[in-house]
Amino acid sequence: MKFGGTSVEDARAMENVIGIVAKEQRRKPIVVLSAIAGATNTLLKSAHIALDGDLENAHAELNRLLERHVTLLENLISNRSEIQHLILTIRKRFDELKTLCQGIAILGELTNRSLDAIASVGEQLSTMILTHALAERGFAVEMVDARTFMITNDQFAAAAPDFVLISQEARARILPPIQAGKIVVTQGFIGSTRKGITTTLGRGGSDYSAAIIGAALDAEEIQIWTDVDGVLTADPRIAPAAMKLKVISFREASELAYFGAKVLHPSTILPAVEKNIPVIVLNSKRPQSTGTRIVGHPPKSSAAVKSIASKKGITVINIQSSRMLMAYGFLSAIFSVFQKHKTSVDLVSTSEVAVSLTIDNISNLEQIVSELQEFAEVSVFDQKAIVCVVGEQMRSTVGIVDRVFGALHDINVIMISQGASEINMSLVVDEDVVTQAVQQLHREFFEPVPELDLFEQVDA
Repeated sequence: MKFGGTSVEDARAMENVIGIVAKEQRRKPIVVLSAIAGATNTLLKSAHIALDGDLENAHAELNRLLERHVTLLENLISNRSEIQHLILTIRKRFDELKTLCQGIAILGELTNRSLDAIASVGEQLSTMILTHALAERGFAVEMVDARTFMITNDQFAAAAPDFVLISQEARARILPPIQAGKIVVTQGFIGSTRKGITTTLGRGGSDYSAAIIGAALDAEEIQIWTDVDGVLTADPRIAPAAMKLKVISFREASELAYFGAKVLHPSTILPAVEKNIPVIVLNSKRPQSTGTRIVGHPPKSSAAVKSIASKKGITVINIQSSRMLMAYGFLSAIFSVFQKHKTSVDLVSTSEVAVSLTIDNISNLEQIVSELQEFAEVSVFDQKAIVCVVGEQMRSTVGIVDRVFGALHDINVIMISQGASEINMSLVVDEDVVTQAVQQLHREFFEPVPELDLFEQVDA
């Protein structure tokens, strides 16, 4: 059971979590927590302010976060001596953070290793508080430090898990308390190297942590508790009539996550897929909602399109060369440039003499364009967006392309990408019309609601 930052943001939210966990107690839950909402951002911000030499403001940021944790404690736990003990522990952690910030300011250097040490504190505090709250309410509970079993490499800030070691250590450290009838509470997002140095899995890593733990222990299911009712047919801020999907495939969920649906971190899916463990997305604010089940092989549905996602901040690169005609190795030459500059490509569309592709990371754009120009004409278009139409039945349903372009009749589509066996059609449009494009597509496929058991209205 993974709970995100908004699910543990204050005492009321944590009370919700305790109620949810209590209902699942007979199923032997392992509770994986994020830091309280905004904590990780504040911790990282304080480090960067310290790097600029402004220790006063760095400490002010930390003091505000300290007060949030103290307020949370005082509203969640009733035993005064327990509160005082925990406040002392938390103050000690923040004193350590302030010392770290002083070191950063003096050295004028902020490494990813230091950032991981700082960023990891949020999860350590949230799990400590929840563990004490559960114990005070009479639950048998044990906190297991994720750094004792979530073993990673030393690529700080985006560490790669060592799945073999994690499987061994997780079983050794988590199963005994579970078998003793205890609820286990642990941290998402954080791990450690084999030498015990704290690492993080990168942003969104708490979902990934939960899936890794679930896979290592052959869990019955992996619950991702967040602040939305599940996977929706579109972002409800863009399409207010968006509906919840009762069930969706791993492949569909991965596509949606990659192309902008923020319910799941894309990597979350991978450990679950390999073990065929269902992932259920649920709303901690409305635990009565049934959520969305993400499974390897959902029941066949006649719904060709399941959801529409969008992603802004896209840059299109057009590469054209008459030398490409009838030549082999041309695509290899193009992609070796992107590989060299560690820039991933989202979409690709090719013709006999041209390749169009999209990227969302432009930090090395100038060097990439310069190297491509050595053997081709290159043009760059920024402020674009991807609209992604997803559904496993799309490839076998006649007329989908006609409906998509009919819905977008008044919008200029700059690029199209769809493979023969793919489950999505991705379109590139100008950023300023992406909202309009999603709304028109949503009206075409989901308004009125298709008469299928797959969709469920979302309560206001």
